[in-house]
Amino acid sequence: MTQDELKQKVAQAAVPYVRDVGIIGVGTGSTVNHFIDYLADFKADIEGAVSSSIVSTERLKKIGIPVLDLNAVGNLDVYVDGADEVNPHKHMVKGGGGALTREKIIAAASKKFVCIVDETKCVDVLGAFPLPVEVIPMARSYVARELVKLGGQPVWRENYITDNHNEILDVHNLSIIEPTKLEEIINNIVGVVTVGIFALRAADIVLIGKGDEVITR
Repeated sequence: MTQDELKQKVAQAAVPYVRDVGIIGVGTGSTVNHFIDYLADFKADIEGAVSSSIVSTERLKKIGIPVLDLNAVGNLDVYVDGADEVNPHKHMVKGGGGALTREKIIAAASKKFVCIVDETKCVDVLGAFPLPVEVIPMARSYVARELVKLGGQPVWRENYITDNHNEILDVHNLSIIEPTKLEEIINNIVGVVTVGIFALRAADIVLIGKGDEVITR
């Protein structure tokens, strides 16, 4: 089974979690794209979705699902999103697609966070995937110097602006042994909007596409 077929399989496995849920949270990424495609089969039952990115918003609208403002909705029952890495404790690194801030906001506002990944995203220790950090543009160099002090090698994601009009530093060579602690430390650097460690608000359920099956963690 190819990696894309694994993504399709695990995306389909997430569908039962949003059945009979009027308004759902929808993340961003290639696996989530498959999930959105499956939503088309019962879009009449979905009142609307809160989307974490412009890309997902356009895809949802294309299949006829209204996209709503989180401010108008309040808390959500279920949020479905992927991850760049996930460890056995359901902590994640997210933000490879640049939507980490909106993803973290929706995750925080959701009662249940369902993470959908293929087996290549499962790791024992986070950090092999460069850690995205969204920063206020004028603070980019300052934040980069602070990240070096933490042992990382920040690289500016050039020619990329987030949906929030900010910039991203991708931090290489970090071994994230204590995700919650590092999330708090980086969040407290002045100029950081969001760090792509999702440990303070980890996933509640992780669905993993592996071989011919989907494993629930």
